[in-house]
Amino acid sequence: MSYLWFKSLHIIFVVTWFAGLFYIVRLFIYQTEAQQKDEVQRKILTEQFQIMSKRLWYGITWPSAILTAILGVTVLEHVPEYLEAPWMHLKLAFVIFLFVYHFLCHQIFKQQQKGRYKYSSNKLRIWNEVATLFLFAIVFLVVFKNATDWLKGLGGLLVLGISLMMAIKAYKKTREKGQ
Repeated sequence: MSYLWFKSLHIIFVVTWFAGLFYIVRLFIYQTEAQQKDEVQRKILTEQFQIMSKRLWYGITWPSAILTAILGVTVLEHVPEYLEAPWMHLKLAFVIFLFVYHFLCHQIFKQQQKGRYKYSSNKLRIWNEVATLFLFAIVFLVVFKNATDWLKGLGGLLVLGISLMMAIKAYKKTREKGQ
């Protein structure tokens, strides 16, 4: 019975972690775009986005990532056979890459908190979709639990990635026409 509690909590914190990852990059975009405003607007918006980012990052995203990892290990302790399954090896590889993505977001967060903006809003929009690819990959892998079927899914993931990039380009063109 405790296994189901741990598994449920693991899934809940995965959801909140992804919510934080999706929203933090949106805040990076908004803060970057605020730098194009006049001085008064830029100051007000930047301060507000920095507060929002800090609360989201340290209040939701980091705790969710840590709890996801702890609860994931706990689930594996209850069902160690999962570690023998090829699909789990692939899932854990994606989770490692997701943590790398998280740490890279942390670097962007720290830069923006110091008023440094290395990336354009368009590059950040592309960066935001990386988390979407991880989400799709991990969920489909866990549901199908078959690394062989996953190879077919890889083609679908590639199509998804291309579709997301095309949507970002289309959005950029729409925004440029509107200005």
